[in-house]
Amino acid sequence: MTAGSMSADTIHVSAPGKLFLLGEYAVLEGAPALLTAVDRRAHVHATVIDGPAWQISAPNLGIHDLVLGAHGKLPAELDPAMVAHLKVFDAVRALVQARATAALPALCLHIDTRDFAADGYKLGLGSSAAVAAALTAALTTAAGMTLARAELAAWAIAAHRAAQNGTGSGGDVAVSVYGGVISYVRDTPPVSLAWPERLIGRAVVTGQGASTPDLVGRVYAYGERDAAGFARDIQRLATLADSAAAAVDDTPAFLDLATQYFSALKTLDAHAAAGIVSPRHDTLAALAETHGGRFKSSGAGGGDVGLLFADRSIMRARLFEAFHEAGADVLDLGFAAPGLIHEPR
Repeated sequence: MTAGSMSADTIHVSAPGKLFLLGEYAVLEGAPALLTAVDRRAHVHATVIDGPAWQISAPNLGIHDLVLGAHGKLPAELDPAMVAHLKVFDAVRALVQARATAALPALCLHIDTRDFAADGYKLGLGSSAAVAAALTAALTTAAGMTLARAELAAWAIAAHRAAQNGTGSGGDVAVSVYGGVISYVRDTPPVSLAWPERLIGRAVVTGQGASTPDLVGRVYAYGERDAAGFARDIQRLATLADSAAAAVDDTPAFLDLATQYFSALKTLDAHAAAGIVSPRHDTLAALAETHGGRFKSSGAGGGDVGLLFADRSIMRARLFEAFHEAGADVLDLGFAAPGLIHEPR
């Protein structure tokens, strides 16, 4: 059976993308991070087929009805670029097969991440984390298992981290599972928060995306060169991150905190020469302040999307118009989106 002829018994799972609001990099060292799920979703469809070979399609990655080996293993002759595209799938498959209480049947998988790209490049909304969450849910369901949300998140985080060569806090996967707005400390269940009515948040397309593992690798290379300097920079971020959850309910305080955190990120970046903050980021931050808003990078930085915050009471139309005139695409994403969903069969 091909992905285009899915039966009524197909497992359908979707998971949202994410935005890091505050806490980037500090979360890797145990500080809390503030994240929101956004209304761009990864969809995974899994249908049991006659084995032993599996099939997979991921049109957004140029993969169409690829025949896999027994137990879903990647063919040895597969092109290295294709192997890279399938790292998250392969890590989730291997982890679920190792931990599942029953053998996985042969599956036909269809992975749809079209929501996470615009104009031919990724927006930086955590497509791989959303896929890891949705795939973990789909494969465990196919194995006859029903995991509690905390356990499903732990499995998906472990697989996603393996696909990223051991890097990553897991916050992006956690918010894909739980949804909403969360305060997250590495490898612990998150705390759910309410998005305040007074605070306006928008994602801003700032340029071509960058590799999260590469950026994180440069930051930790700085830590190896200058352990004391790295510790000071991370502690500065961690102190600010500790107050993020409480500041969500106080919009003026949150706006000030966003500015302070962005400044501290710039200090870390200057010392690490990582490329977290670009000249474009600085230009947009100055523009936002001119019109009463605040701008900061999001997540690993280096491109992808940034964040624009404002108090609902200001003249937001002029703020958004100024960003448009500067060539910055302000995305009207829904924040605090629902988490992982098992859709009706």
